[in-house]
Amino acid sequence: MTNDKQQHEEPEIIYIPDDEGNEEEFEVIMKFEVDGSDNKYMMVVPVEPSDEEDSEEVYAFRYEEDGDDLKLFVIEDEEEWNIVEETFNTLVDSEEI
Repeated sequence: MTNDKQQHEEPEIIYIPDDEGNEEEFEVIMKFEVDGSDNKYMMVVPVEPSDEEDSEEVYAFRYEEDGDDLKLFVIEDEEEWNIVEETFNTLVDSEEI
């Protein structure tokens, strides 16, 4: 597993269109790969959290880089989601030590 999150750097910001085509701003909080897989994942949070939610919501995507382009894929497979969630939680726990 690798963790590309760097301390004291400018946050990485990406723009993701919503269902209506409006681009929303997200901060990348973590990128990682899952052991035994070539897939890359990123965890993002909205830069401007929704007023409706009390806690900060974290979104996960599988991604591919194609030159300067970034392609995001929604994780729809439950098994893949469980692996990503477990890896994310393990990485967060190891950073809190």
